[in-house]
Amino acid sequence: MKVKTILVSQPEPKVENSPYSQLVEKQKVKIDFRPFIHVEGVNAKDVRQQKIDLSQFTAIIFTSRNAVDHFFRIAEEMRHKVPDSMKYFCQSEAVAYYLQKYVVYRKRKIYVGKRNFPDLAPLIKKYKDEKFLLPSSDVLKPVVPETLDELKINWKRAILYKTVVSDLSDLKDVYYDILAFYSPSGIESLFKNFPDFKQNQTRIAVFGNTTQKAAEEHGLRIDIMAPTPDTPSMTMALEKYIVEVNKGK
Repeated sequence: MKVKTILVSQPEPKVENSPYSQLVEKQKVKIDFRPFIHVEGVNAKDVRQQKIDLSQFTAIIFTSRNAVDHFFRIAEEMRHKVPDSMKYFCQSEAVAYYLQKYVVYRKRKIYVGKRNFPDLAPLIKKYKDEKFLLPSSDVLKPVVPETLDELKINWKRAILYKTVVSDLSDLKDVYYDILAFYSPSGIESLFKNFPDFKQNQTRIAVFGNTTQKAAEEHGLRIDIMAPTPDTPSMTMALEKYIVEVNKGK
């Protein structure tokens, strides 16, 4: 069956000429974006119940832009002025760059990993005497606490925001040729919204092993997988599949 419509379970990219825009242009398909999950902040009272005192920490570990937003939101709610001496350890350049929204970059001590969390370990180890705070959501990849525990540093996790299933009830009678998922949470959201979901002719695209596992556990047939050596991105995997099935146009 030819592909004409795709639903991506993510927010629409904000950049102009994104790979998805190029896919629409080249393959003449319709792509809609809809976050299947969203983030909600935890209030200051709940953070205090976690016995978090922001004044006790000398370094912050940021794994995402959400973590940055919610740390500074909570600091404001708690009327805590973040000291200029604070050290920031950012998992990637994208997170470090985003930090500029809140601090004057060149005047702060900011340490940047390459991409994956373990890449930050050597930088953190150099400052092992600091007191580290890890702002996170209620969902945390096991590699994060495992890496920090192995370093034998003084660290504490603060759950500052939660991943929540979005209401998708308006999509009940809407059909797409392909559903594209980037996380296990997206798969969970699909089945929480539509417990009786039947795949039938819908093609499922997944990114990453954990998303693949979640899809398989829910009995879904996976038609498109990324990353692979040939297709390192979701858009490349989608394009390869579309070209193959739409040949007879």
